[in-house]
Amino acid sequence: MAETTIIIALLIVVVFGGLVLVNQQRERSRRQLEDAKADARRWVERLGGQVLNLSGTDVASQQAIADASERYTAAGSQLEQAQTTQQAKLVTDTALEGLYYARAARLAMGMDPGPALPDDAERSRAGKVTEERQVDVEGHHYAASPHADRTTPYYYPGGRVAGRPVPEGWYSEPWWKPALVTGAWTMASVFLFSTMFSGMAGIPSAEAWESGNDAGQEAAGDAGDAGGDMGGDFGGGDMGGGGFDFGGGGDFGGF
Repeated sequence: MAETTIIIALLIVVVFGGLVLVNQQRERSRRQLEDAKADARRWVERLGGQVLNLSGTDVASQQAIADASERYTAAGSQLEQAQTTQQAKLVTDTALEGLYYARAARLAMGMDPGPALPDDAERSRAGKVTEERQVDVEGHHYAASPHADRTTPYYYPGGRVAGRPVPEGWYSEPWWKPALVTGAWTMASVFLFSTMFSGMAGIPSAEAWESGNDAGQEAAGDAGDAGGDMGGDFGGGDMGGGGFDFGGGGDFGGF
């Protein structure tokens, strides 16, 4: 009888402890969600202030403000529906993207860009347009520039679209938008990227872009290949025998 009483008491303790743990986890999750939503709301409100107080003076700034306004509307809708911490963080991402558009509009109008915005790893790795480019692809003219101009009124803050990096810059048209909507790129887009950004510093090659790699990943891969090839050739005794055989004609990992 005593043993039964002890077992029942232990079960009660275990069940009670489990309930307490579950409640603590629920409370922690609730607080995390509230904190994430409060942070997201702060960025949405900041974006709203920019959208309401900015008025474009040319095509480029007007387009950037329109894109910022679109992100403001989307972020507000996402915030209302956010039920998880991850969803709240997506609201923050949308609002921050809108603030990058607002910042671009200010710069296009010669205004102070305003307070610095948080860095984004994907945005940084995607690179940015560093020189003027004009190309013709399949009978269509495209232009890219580091600065706003009447020929390049469409801004993109840089980042990953449908799994591939798109550099920050000003463009003659938003060639990335179809992929943003459908989630898929066409072969024409691969050719356009290759033609537009070939040889531009800090931009992935067409092959790297097609596989979803950014310039940093590509550079790291090349360095790894070079180390592997050189290590194998030197370590295998190719230096001996009165000659310098660098792996069949200078194989340094693609350089």
